[in-house]
Amino acid sequence: MTPVTEIAAIFRQPFTEQVTAFRQRLGNLVPTAAWDDLWQAEHDRAFMVAGAIKADLLTDLASAVDRAVTEGTGLEAFRRDFRKIVETRGWHGWTGEGSQGGEAWRTRVIYRTNMATSYHGGRFAQLEAGGFKYWVYRHGGSIEPRLHHLAWDRIALEPDHPFWLTHYPPNGWGCSCYAVGARTRAGIARVGGDPDKVLPDGWEMLDAKTGAPSGIGKGWAYAPGATVSHTVQVLAEKAVDWPSQIASGFMAELPETVIDQFGAAYRALTSVADDLGRFAANVEAGFSGAAFRPLGPVQSQWSQVLQEIAPDQMQFALTRGGMNALLGQGHTREQVSQLGQALNDIASLQVRGNAIEVTHGGGILDLVPKLDQRMLNIVGWRTS
Repeated sequence: MTPVTEIAAIFRQPFTEQVTAFRQRLGNLVPTAAWDDLWQAEHDRAFMVAGAIKADLLTDLASAVDRAVTEGTGLEAFRRDFRKIVETRGWHGWTGEGSQGGEAWRTRVIYRTNMATSYHGGRFAQLEAGGFKYWVYRHGGSIEPRLHHLAWDRIALEPDHPFWLTHYPPNGWGCSCYAVGARTRAGIARVGGDPDKVLPDGWEMLDAKTGAPSGIGKGWAYAPGATVSHTVQVLAEKAVDWPSQIASGFMAELPETVIDQFGAAYRALTSVADDLGRFAANVEAGFSGAAFRPLGPVQSQWSQVLQEIAPDQMQFALTRGGMNALLGQGHTREQVSQLGQALNDIASLQVRGNAIEVTHGGGILDLVPKLDQRMLNIVGWRTS
């Protein structure tokens, strides 16, 4: 596997610090006209998509990106969500609109930029927490390498060296470079570095066209995640049984209104409905695979109703057992795929002994709490 392929694969394997780094942005959705309306480290605590101004549009887009980051769903799933969001919200005038190639380019930029900056922001926190004596710059192995990036490959420097303030990766659109830690000179060599390699002369000189050091793209001369590294480290230490909580993890750190907005946007995503349909097909066929499908955080008003029997921040979910029960009741894959929308249309939620009854516009859902995994598992669906 080439280094570029390795990085791409890593993007599909979210980790606690990466998710935490990305979710530092969700409490501040910023309407913008151009990509550089937010500058460098401002991205650590804010989310934007160039040209997206309306709040509901930004929330939907942020939810789609969040799903890609937290669940590693991939570019094509994000593209399906993007198309539906653009259509639903009537967004026009975005760069790339009007052609298949333009849409492919724009979705790739949004997806890869957020995946890369959240990934490297999470890695920054890991490197700081690891207490490494050296950080080693590694070139990502691009087929057509940027010569400056190639010149920095294998250089090892102390974490407080000014190089990292401007040259911590990624260092431009599509850059696949990365940094790793080492504790000794021998360790530098083990991670592919050269303990004797020195920085090229003039590495800090600015390019008049970009305002950044030569070899770094405009707006990329900063270390993603550096301004939130301590917060990310603290929150990452709180992670318990992370794989079962990946869709809802750290949502409790956001204001209730934000959680509700993102929960609703998440459940409405095309990719969530698609996954529910595939999950149903796999369960019907007896295939092994995911143990459950998350369906986003419980709305704050219903969290309050559940306080006596469940933790403050639960998520809706459908386990394999729950899916078997729904299919056994005669529900089709298409019906099951609409569960997200049903949970956005709750009229009442009541505790019935050890179970929970949810009434929505199209019927009644029966749920059972799985407190060890902070989930409300859907086990039945009947008409009202």
